[in-house]
Amino acid sequence: MAAATVDLELKKAFTELQAKVIDTQQKVKIADLQIEQLNRTKKHAHLTNVEIINLSDATRMYEGVGRMFVLQSKEVIHSQLFDKQKVADEKIKELEQKKSYLEHSVKDAEDNIREMLMARRAQ
Repeated sequence: MAAATVDLELKKAFTELQAKVIDTQQKVKIADLQIEQLNRTKKHAHLTNVEIINLSDATRMYEGVGRMFVLQSKEVIHSQLFDKQKVADEKIKELEQKKSYLEHSVKDAEDNIREMLMARRAQ
């Protein structure tokens, strides 16, 4: 009777672990996709900024806003691109931390299952 309850506990723990691993893997994939998108955005802003730096200050520049374009100064465009890169860097750091936490929590759950198995074998 006691063995049956332990087996049920192990089965329940394995089921929970499997669900947690699948959920975590999905969250990690989403985080990877978001990081990839942010890296593309960052690179695009950087390359655009490099091209703008080479232009003279008198060059007319326009910012796309919805379906229209607004005349902006070179400094405004430059600062917007710089801010876009900075925001992307911050979000990438946050996503990397989140990803690390998720991977660590799965590892902890796996370790708990191993401990349960070892305790079961010791009995």
